[in-house]
Amino acid sequence: MKKISTSTLQRPMVICLLAAFCCLLWGSAFPAVKIGYGLLSISSADSAEQLIFAGLRFFFAGVVTVLFHGASLRRLRLPARSSLWKATKLGLIQTLVQYALFYIGMAHTSGVKGSVLMAVHVFFAILISAKLFHYERLNAPKLLGCLCGFGGVLLINLSGGGLGGGFTLLGDGAVLLAALANGFSISLFKRYAEGEDTLTLCGYQFIVGGGLLLLTGLCFGGTLPYFTGQSLLLLGYMVLLSAVAQTIWSALTRYNPVGRVAVYGFLNPVFGVLLSALLLREGQQAFTPYSLAALLLVCVGIFVVNRSDALGRGAQADQQP
Repeated sequence: MKKISTSTLQRPMVICLLAAFCCLLWGSAFPAVKIGYGLLSISSADSAEQLIFAGLRFFFAGVVTVLFHGASLRRLRLPARSSLWKATKLGLIQTLVQYALFYIGMAHTSGVKGSVLMAVHVFFAILISAKLFHYERLNAPKLLGCLCGFGGVLLINLSGGGLGGGFTLLGDGAVLLAALANGFSISLFKRYAEGEDTLTLCGYQFIVGGGLLLLTGLCFGGTLPYFTGQSLLLLGYMVLLSAVAQTIWSALTRYNPVGRVAVYGFLNPVFGVLLSALLLREGQQAFTPYSLAALLLVCVGIFVVNRSDALGRGAQADQQP
């Protein structure tokens, strides 16, 4: 069964469909957060309630991930002491810092802008990986891709009133800082995942980070929101999208070269923008020349970077005896 599963996950069409499905789930998180604020009556000024909402999502996403992985192994996988310390540090950066900034930022910006701005985490990840962790070299195509991506972010924030009045520190600035935290955590996760069970590390860092988000919100005066059936269903969906997308993406990257899977990451802002336009009625923002041009620049940048990685691997393979 394992051999069949591995072979199936290496088929190009399967990779395409599953990676696109992950991106669809992650893209739906942008409007889902905004809708959740409305259903739970969380105002843009109530940061404590926003942190509690985020904490509930990721704590239970971690629980679901750990239980699912345990069911697949037919035993509950508990982390070793060293692994728990790694999960704690990842939870601080990848979940607590990133999503505290993301949830606060999304309360002060639109779903369309948040989708495009968050996509810049890819370029932060490349720069941090090359300059701080020295995992790869920053060549000309990668630098060009990063410039395209940052150009898209600059364009969407210079467009003025059509996209929500230009750059705001508490909204757009917080989302960009969340993207920076995400970019750093990718390289940190790569270092910590060596010799570790990926899903165990993912699940427990979700639990640690989500729990800290929840505690932080409570310490700052927030209270657990009153859930209706509709808002509870939304929270359940957000828990599952995090757990399912992370599980599928981890499996794809485990059995395939990372670049072969990562190239589909350009679909995140595409789905985020389209779903924000559909579900949040932000069509006037989503389909302006500025937003479409910004989205195109971000997608081109991600494609150029991943194309550079693919060509680099191909050249190395040609040099093998």
